[in-house]
Amino acid sequence: MDGSRILIFMDTKKGCDQITSQLRMDGWPALSIHGDKSQAERDWVLSEFKAGKSPIMTAMDVAASRRDFPGSLEDYVHRIGRTGRAGAKGTTYTFFIATNARFAKELIVILQEAGQKVNPVLAAMGRGAPPPPRK
Repeated sequence: MDGSRILIFMDTKKGCDQITSQLRMDGWPALSIHGDKSQAERDWVLSEFKAGKSPIMTAMDVAASRRDFPGSLEDYVHRIGRTGRAGAKGTTYTFFIATNARFAKELIVILQEAGQKVNPVLAAMGRGAPPPPRK
């Protein structure tokens, strides 16, 4: 907790609430925002996050992004671009799993063009190797 804020994008409202609950049980200051929350609650969560009072927030498409890999590379590029805006720097982590393997080759090209490191597991998937088994 160095003053940075962490935004975790989820695919479902239930996922937002589950991850937030788990983080809070583990002692992390986390809140969630999604469409099942009232507007007043969404506004409060966002203000707490922006002020750094709750530096971890889980969100859905309400925040126009996700941590799960989207259905297209164009959506992925758009969503990760929201991490660092107006000259600010940011880091994006995306869970890329076996069901996303069809995007591996194109994603590798995008990462290389952006000067990013390509994870060896992703590189192997791009060469057609099966993804490692889930633990």
